[in-house]
Amino acid sequence: MKPRHQRFLWIFAGVAVLAIAGMFVLNAFQSNLVFFFTPTQVSKGEAPQGRAFRVGGMVKEGSLKKDGEKVEFVVTDTLNEIPVFFQGLLPDLFKEGKGVVAQGKLNAQNQFMAAEVLAKHDENYMPPEAKHAMDQAQAAKAAQTLKP
Repeated sequence: MKPRHQRFLWIFAGVAVLAIAGMFVLNAFQSNLVFFFTPTQVSKGEAPQGRAFRVGGMVKEGSLKKDGEKVEFVVTDTLNEIPVFFQGLLPDLFKEGKGVVAQGKLNAQNQFMAAEVLAKHDENYMPPEAKHAMDQAQAAKAAQTLKP
């Protein structure tokens, strides 16, 4: 085999290895990608079925029910609500009427089964996505009340 052909073979092998490595990186990135949805988007069916995602909003007042480590509460964006089921310890800052982001999946009954619950860390903070969603939901609710 000529040296020129050997160089082409090595270049081709290097490009193939880089392509395979790139495929593995993109596959790992895709499987770890978690999107954020509001209760309104979940109720419209925009959330993925069978894949993990995050839902955020405010914990509805009076909706928190605890039974040992089993917890049930409702997340609302003031327009729609979604019940969340979680088994584990809640963050210390978790309270009714405060912001929350839960990560998990929808089950066959369209109930959100959370694997992780995140609470805001101070009185003024809300995730930008949740704040934007809450503003949109309040604007939509205001528009509905103005219609006859």
